[in-house]
Amino acid sequence: MTSQSAAKGTAKSAATNNATAVRTPTPDRIRRAPKVLLHDHLDGGLRPGTVVELARETGYPDLPETDPDLLGTWFRQAADSGSLERYLETFSHTVGVMQTREALVRVAAECAEDLAEDGVVYAEVRYAPEQHLEKGLTLEEVVEAVNAGFREGERRARDNGHRIRVGALLTAMRHAARSLEIAELANRYRDLDVGGGGVVGFDIAGAEAGYPPTRHLDAFEYLKRENNHFTIHAGEAFGLPSIWQALQWCGADRLGHGVRIIDDIQVHDDGSVKLGRLASYVRDKRIPLELCPSSNLQTGAADSYAEHPIGLLRRLHFRATVNTDNRLMSHTSMSREFEHLVEAFGYTLDDMQWFSVNAMKSAFIPFDERLAMINDVIKPGYAELKSEWLFQQTASTSGSSKNEA
Repeated sequence: MTSQSAAKGTAKSAATNNATAVRTPTPDRIRRAPKVLLHDHLDGGLRPGTVVELARETGYPDLPETDPDLLGTWFRQAADSGSLERYLETFSHTVGVMQTREALVRVAAECAEDLAEDGVVYAEVRYAPEQHLEKGLTLEEVVEAVNAGFREGERRARDNGHRIRVGALLTAMRHAARSLEIAELANRYRDLDVGGGGVVGFDIAGAEAGYPPTRHLDAFEYLKRENNHFTIHAGEAFGLPSIWQALQWCGADRLGHGVRIIDDIQVHDDGSVKLGRLASYVRDKRIPLELCPSSNLQTGAADSYAEHPIGLLRRLHFRATVNTDNRLMSHTSMSREFEHLVEAFGYTLDDMQWFSVNAMKSAFIPFDERLAMINDVIKPGYAELKSEWLFQQTASTSGSSKNEA
């Protein structure tokens, strides 16, 4: 090879590497990309400073730290400790300061603001009304306060140049006995506040082991009779039996987490894959999986982002979605979740769009509204970001050509 050929080859290689680097979305592009969030807990996403201020205003005495920075660190360390008791303790503090109308409105408004600032254009945020009654609020007053907060947060986001729509999921605790009551509550508020989102569905949450979803069949049967939507926390800690019951006994529309479906997938040494009957059913029926990578690492579902089942599930074209679960406890956001996945799997904006469209297809709002969000917001948003990459690639190629000359 002549020195001139070698130089051209080196320049071409450099241009290729540069194009690959440019194709990898930067943190700024990840943040600006329109994202869709289906699994986020209201009591798991408070700002540390808000927790401190609400504790002072409401007389809550049990915070482990009263400095916002130190409290934020405490939440992360407790969630990362590997101790279930310490992890659950984090929620006792956030729920503890969310017992008045004013507190619920503030927390919900800040939730919508924070998500919009992070590029989320549609979110379904869940909470358990039964956990916010200690200071005398009724279930209805809790729902109305949270709805009011979401609408206020959407308005503030618009004023700051962001657009977001937030729908609420009402959660019943699986260790309690109020699931039918909460399901009826979700149904009553389903058609209210339609212009802004309102209550769009139902969920059950809490420890899976010992509390199977079949304990709440009356609630699920009621929701099906009412043509309402529901998701079930399943397949995070308890595995395939929890997923099977959620789908085949209860009729869940989506799986909250569902990450343990990986236990029904065999990957052979030659790279070939065999799906069990349950995994095949989940994929064939396009059942959405509300995957939460950072949270799953904390609960032991994977040892690292690179080993998280989302990589294989995306490759096999399951209806996988990316979610935050508890932003405060996991010190995360939708942008951070995607940053981890980009680093672990080399995902591009095309992959991010695939996850976002998956999530929007799976949302609990009417079909025409989902389609409008996909065609008028999500796809144009990614097209704009990809056009930035194309122009940057053109500029890089042009520069390389001049060097070759």
